[in-house]
Amino acid sequence: MFNNLLRIAIRNFVKRKGYSLLNLLGLTIGITSCLLIFEYVAYERSYDSYTKNAKQIFRVQENDYQSGRFEARWASTSPAIGPTLQKDYPEIDRFFRLYHYEAQLVNPINNARFHEAKCYGADSTIIGMLQLNILKGDPATALTGPGKVILNETTAKKYFGNEDPIGKTLYNDDGGKHRPLKVTGVFADLPANSHLRVDLLLSYPTLKTWMNFGGNEDYTQTAWTWSDYYTYIQLKPGADWHALQAKLGDFMNRHYNSKPEHKSDNDYILLQLFPLTDIHLYSHYGEEAEANGDGSSVSFLFLIAFFIATIAWVNYINLSTARSLERAREVGVRKVLGAIRSDLIRQFLVESLLLNCLALLLALVIAWSVSPLFNQLTGRSILTPFLLPLTYWQIFAALFLTGAFLSGIYPAFILSRYHPVAVLKGLFKNSAGGQFLRKGLIVGQFTASILLIAGTIIVYNQVRYMRSQTLGINIDQTLILNGVDAVNDSTYTSIYPAFRHDILGLKDVTAITGTSDVPGTEITWSTDWQRLRSNPKKNYTLRHLGVDYDYLKLYGVKLIAGRAFSRDFPTDKKGVILNEAAVRELGYAKPEDAIGEPLHGDQNQIDTVHVIGVARDFHQEGLQKAITPLAILLRLPEPNFYSIRINTANTPRTIAAIKTIWQHYFPSDPFRYFFLDEYFNDQYAENERFGTVFGLFAGLAIIIACLGLLGLSAYNVLQRTKEIGIRKVLGASARHLLFILSRDFLLLVAIAFVIAIPLTWWAMNSWLREFAYRINITWLTFAIAGALAFSIALFTVGLQALKATLANPVKSLRTE
Repeated sequence: MFNNLLRIAIRNFVKRKGYSLLNLLGLTIGITSCLLIFEYVAYERSYDSYTKNAKQIFRVQENDYQSGRFEARWASTSPAIGPTLQKDYPEIDRFFRLYHYEAQLVNPINNARFHEAKCYGADSTIIGMLQLNILKGDPATALTGPGKVILNETTAKKYFGNEDPIGKTLYNDDGGKHRPLKVTGVFADLPANSHLRVDLLLSYPTLKTWMNFGGNEDYTQTAWTWSDYYTYIQLKPGADWHALQAKLGDFMNRHYNSKPEHKSDNDYILLQLFPLTDIHLYSHYGEEAEANGDGSSVSFLFLIAFFIATIAWVNYINLSTARSLERAREVGVRKVLGAIRSDLIRQFLVESLLLNCLALLLALVIAWSVSPLFNQLTGRSILTPFLLPLTYWQIFAALFLTGAFLSGIYPAFILSRYHPVAVLKGLFKNSAGGQFLRKGLIVGQFTASILLIAGTIIVYNQVRYMRSQTLGINIDQTLILNGVDAVNDSTYTSIYPAFRHDILGLKDVTAITGTSDVPGTEITWSTDWQRLRSNPKKNYTLRHLGVDYDYLKLYGVKLIAGRAFSRDFPTDKKGVILNEAAVRELGYAKPEDAIGEPLHGDQNQIDTVHVIGVARDFHQEGLQKAITPLAILLRLPEPNFYSIRINTANTPRTIAAIKTIWQHYFPSDPFRYFFLDEYFNDQYAENERFGTVFGLFAGLAIIIACLGLLGLSAYNVLQRTKEIGIRKVLGASARHLLFILSRDFLLLVAIAFVIAIPLTWWAMNSWLREFAYRINITWLTFAIAGALAFSIALFTVGLQALKATLANPVKSLRTE
């Protein structure tokens, strides 16, 4: 029996080629889009799941409060927190800490020398907690004791080629100090879907020997105010992390908040446990190890996958019912010949299932084929659809089976209920309820389409807004050199003036400045400050930027009070320039009130300084983040970054000349550079990729919705064939007929437009709240989205209407 149903279904597909291809196209596009979005979402949500005990691992993070007011949240903590937590709470199985340490390493055998930006000091427990795949070496001892390092596979090949690196020595060339590191292990590269990028791991005891604190105390173990360490804990099986979270307020009160210097000013820290697998999408704290993703955007795309798949199956319903008149006589004849309703329902369900399965097969092939292009578009190393996690296959299978069944069952019941006598006499009509449902489905489709069109416009405008806003500084035509590691302080101080002189002597160089950070980098150097003339015990957290005399001029930073650093004032080494945000943070009524004020910083290298100037606020980072209170300090000469303003008429020649000078003065440091405008705009790359992906699937959803509208308009024209013929015979013009046939559909789009406006505003306003500086959603956005939707609908319906108006009326009136 099934073979018979299958043959009939294939015969109907062949007989109605155009209709079948239209249905197949809509379903294939919908299912392919769904699969690709599932790829993206599954990858983004798979971060850090490569370790089997990921569900039991949490990163400890800080929420800082000053004077009882929330100040900042940090992904890093102090080194004493990890061991103290394990000591106080037996539910904690083990912990590890990470301390980011940039190093310049050299292999003395082949003189291979590289700057390592992804180097961390780590407790030995990291190997077991993250289940690092140790390819060479002993996991039990690889990170125990000072002076040890383990390399990932890529880094090992970089220094040693195909040789076995175990037991060999690398040297950290740090300011002329050649600190030996014995290679004790090689581990497999961490997967791309890890929130950590680690090339080398130093044994944790190495940090103590390198820090040179003086005295007997090991601050890498005991410090509570040195918040530069990432702390990860692993709970024992069955432990409730929510219960542990509830205890952490008391923990900090006992060990830190109750200290007199904090309690008197109502300064305190609260700890936050963050699940390892949630860090990539949902932790947007200060000092994140890497740039994280956006959980809201991923969830939104996941929802779009369901929208697009639903629209595709709704189209099938509309296109099937649009052909109901054509198949009504077939149903009547088959009923007269003895077919019962259940037989007809089975027939139509088989047709639906066959078409859906064919669409699924094509979608899998297409998704597999376009995966490399899609990966390039999203900037991810995403798995192919066939390698989706089982959970996503289960969700997709449930979605597909539900959609295929529901999209087939409705047309099946509609087509099978026709009475044979009425059908064969041409006396039957479609019910008002059926028409209402089909129109409702079209409204739903275009509501989603208008939402996606408006959403794409909003995403594009937000990215354009961030890129086009005045930053308060000039980053154009600026070449950045990464700083010096291999020269000690005294030697560097004597070399830098000559280096600077030679750089400025180049024809196409107009200025140079040395800084601790450049625009586009997160400033992590911060401390607590006190106003000495007003409540000197009250703390204010400020970020610090170390600069030389030429920084403000090169970057065009505007002063609104006071003056800039000057070589004419030797006391400027004890001066500070604040930005407007710092002035507000410190509580001054206006910028002029801060000039001359003494401030004290809780670090030896800052001590007491006087405010000599106030700079207008400028964006150190992208507009996703608010401008932070900033203290600009004179640090001579600052070796972290060199900003060089160049004439870009002959950039390659200028860079070559700068490289020659660099290699003359700093031969042991690799020449590394980048262009500041490109580097700064990289902060928006993730938002641009999201906008591109969003726009792509918005376009596909609109195409599918148009197929549905095409089906309903074809259905309408088919029903009104005789009416059109009569109107033409009575003198109706083609324009009048186009209006009559199109108005009902344009009304549906208008209703969809009204429904889409509040939904779009709510959804996109929620997304925009992630940005510190954002656009306002204006009426123009909805006007453009509505105009596009109306134009697309008019074009789609107009094609069918035009076809009907150009038909010969005699033909339609002669046919009974």
